[in-house]
Amino acid sequence: MNPIRRSLLALAASAAFTLTGVAHAEEVLRVATDATFPPFEYTENGKRTGFDIELIEAIAKVLNRKVEWTDIDFKGLVPGLVAKRFDVAASAIYITDERRKVVDFTDPYYPGGLVIMTKKGDTSIKGPEDLKGKKVTVQVGTKSVNYLKEHYPAAQPVEVEKNQQMFELVEIGRADAAVTGKPAAKVYARTKGTLQVVDQPLTVEEYGYALRKDTPELTKQFNEALKKLKADGTYDKLVAKYL
Repeated sequence: MNPIRRSLLALAASAAFTLTGVAHAEEVLRVATDATFPPFEYTENGKRTGFDIELIEAIAKVLNRKVEWTDIDFKGLVPGLVAKRFDVAASAIYITDERRKVVDFTDPYYPGGLVIMTKKGDTSIKGPEDLKGKKVTVQVGTKSVNYLKEHYPAAQPVEVEKNQQMFELVEIGRADAAVTGKPAAKVYARTKGTLQVVDQPLTVEEYGYALRKDTPELTKQFNEALKKLKADGTYDKLVAKYL
């Protein structure tokens, strides 16, 4: 074969491989989560599952994308997104003005808010004003940390890495209360029966999926997919299943 022709064929093959690789990369949706927050994301029998997990998979199906999951501590979700380690952070993240400064959010996909949890039968904490002087567990990187410091500075925050640790410290009496998201708190209280949710909520907020500011088209696609899944009943089925 003519050397020049051979070179041209090699270049064409290389270009085809490169384009195929790019196309394949574009089909992957890189999503990070901290799978320690049931019912939104958690592991069961060694498998990642939960409301966020299934909803993200459903969104990806609408977008004809394959999800590549990354497990990471909650505190690393927003920094990792900013550093472009992944495309989406899906981990029951509250939409806040502070976070909006560095990342974009989808339309809200579920209502929530912060609540107080105490040991079942405990009557010493009936509302936020009773947190004064009490040891209160909060998960590092969540809104609970700053909210507690800003609004209830007389409380004694106990910061932990994982959501489960918050509950366990209250259960064994090493903390008086935990401050966390309402949906997860209610599910934990209902399934475990060891803790209770204080009636008076701390906040009323909404969850959203966080995306990078340099991918506005992907954020738009996510919102369109969410609307479709709500319209066809998929979203309602997941709410009924997990929440």
